[in-house]
Amino acid sequence: MGEPNADVTYYFQGRGDWNLDPLTETYGLAFYLQYLAHWPEYFQVTESPTGQIMGYIMGKAEGSVQQEEWHGHVTAVTVAPEYRRLGLAAKLISNLEEISEKKDAFFVDLFVRMSNNVAVDMYKQLGYVIYRRVLEYYSGDPDEDAFDMRKALSRDKDQKSIVPLKDPVRPEDIE
Repeated sequence: MGEPNADVTYYFQGRGDWNLDPLTETYGLAFYLQYLAHWPEYFQVTESPTGQIMGYIMGKAEGSVQQEEWHGHVTAVTVAPEYRRLGLAAKLISNLEEISEKKDAFFVDLFVRMSNNVAVDMYKQLGYVIYRRVLEYYSGDPDEDAFDMRKALSRDKDQKSIVPLKDPVRPEDIE
């Protein structure tokens, strides 16, 4: 298994194969480069010995420290089909969690399509809980709801950040 490579600019130079899964959201190049510029430590790519992209993760740190909302966020994580079931996604997520711990975050969160049962189950196995349901988070025909899943980090000793909310929210209500 390849090790995460922090120098990911290479992957955006004329290559279009970095989005590896139809369930992973695709963004414009400017969006990826903005993340890379602002949160380079949260953007990692793994490649095979032959140089093929195996997977990547991108994320950020955000939120209010005063409201105990300072957290790491997984914006996207994906693994190419031929490299799945090797623990690569778990390793990428673990690396992002370690970075978030070093930044003294309270938790890590992510959004996942409710219909993506494989991903939801994997996140649960990694210690994430369903914090809330976000109505019509994903655009499409029809729009699709998402789960906001969270994992408390060591700073959140009482695990207040992962107490599930009862009522669903709309995307515009997300802090």
